[in-house]
Amino acid sequence: MVVPHHATGARLARHRLADELTGLVPAALLADLVAVLAELVGNAVRHADPLPGGVVRVAWRLRTTERGPSVQLRVTDGDSGAGPRMRIASPDAVDGRGLHIVSGLSSRWGVDRDGLGQSVWAEFDPAGSHRPDLVAAG
Repeated sequence: MVVPHHATGARLARHRLADELTGLVPAALLADLVAVLAELVGNAVRHADPLPGGVVRVAWRLRTTERGPSVQLRVTDGDSGAGPRMRIASPDAVDGRGLHIVSGLSSRWGVDRDGLGQSVWAEFDPAGSHRPDLVAAG
């Protein structure tokens, strides 16, 4: 799906994801997916250029495995030049925690780049196998 490169884009993406995956994944996993997608879209809107047409592309893939559902979220924007970076936020800071949330809730996350932009992705392995690391490619 495409959403506006605007604050409303995260809300639209969250609602669509929740509508499509409710009943297909456990409620706790869905809550993590919604939180991470909101962070990824919010970061794209705040820190990156839009794709042509002033949009951000949002996608997810659900695979059913013997161990449970596996989900990948992907948010593609027009690139930010520097790319996403985890920051250390002070207790009083109002921002700077988004990628820590992504890292803590997902099994792994990373960035792919091509000539048109960047895609930041997060994967959720079955049975909550969280591994907070960054795998950058591209």
